[in-house]
Amino acid sequence: MARVDLARFLRARRESLRPADVGLPADRRRRTPGLRREEVAELAHMSVDYYARLEQARGPRPSPRILDALTGALRLGPSERTHLFTLAGAGPAPPADPAHRVRPHVASLLDRIPGTAAIVTDATYDVIAWNPLARALLGGGFGGQPNLARRRFLGLDDMYDSSSAEEFGHIVVARLRRAAARYPHDEALTRLLAELRAGSEEFVQIWEDNPVHAPGHRTKVVDHPAAGRLRLNCDVLTVPDDDQEVVFITADPGTSHARALRHLAAAG
Repeated sequence: MARVDLARFLRARRESLRPADVGLPADRRRRTPGLRREEVAELAHMSVDYYARLEQARGPRPSPRILDALTGALRLGPSERTHLFTLAGAGPAPPADPAHRVRPHVASLLDRIPGTAAIVTDATYDVIAWNPLARALLGGGFGGQPNLARRRFLGLDDMYDSSSAEEFGHIVVARLRRAAARYPHDEALTRLLAELRAGSEEFVQIWEDNPVHAPGHRTKVVDHPAAGRLRLNCDVLTVPDDDQEVVFITADPGTSHARALRHLAAAG
């Protein structure tokens, strides 16, 4: 039954794609919808006979390497990739590299929450999206997509004082440890960890302690150069398919801290 379900999934996905979706020229002589089997086989770097047997539920159980090749050939998203591995009876291996692009619906969310500073970070703590209030609150430099781990441990951009700096250091290391296990061959992450180890004894010490932190609700007090002392709430929404986090920073309604955020938003 599993082979049949896998075959149906592959066939349906192939027939849903247009040549332009995979970079092939349009062909008006096509008599059937979607791509041809030989086109998928070529994109996946496998023989046409092998791919045809998969679609006919006659092939052997495909290896993770074959499944990843089909993921690319059929332009599957993270959820579809997981479904493909499940149908094939294989545990989905993590992607080779962290996702560095923000999905449009996540990016648009940042502009629909007035009075809230919001950023999106990837698995390596690169800030990959933000809204204007976040820029005003957390400091400039977001145009260069800063890395919060570097800012925390290497003193880059001179972030202002925060009561949560020590806790945040442990949170950063816990997440980077997870990323190192999930993406062991990612060159950018390897370089980042080497920089942090070379430039921060604190980072090395926390890393050796192997901290465990999960995203959630936290409060902190920051001394902002323009808005003064602010008591803020930080809430994290995870985007599991992309291994990303959306951080929402707010102040309690009706407080002077909330008014200060409104002034920052207006000034920004």
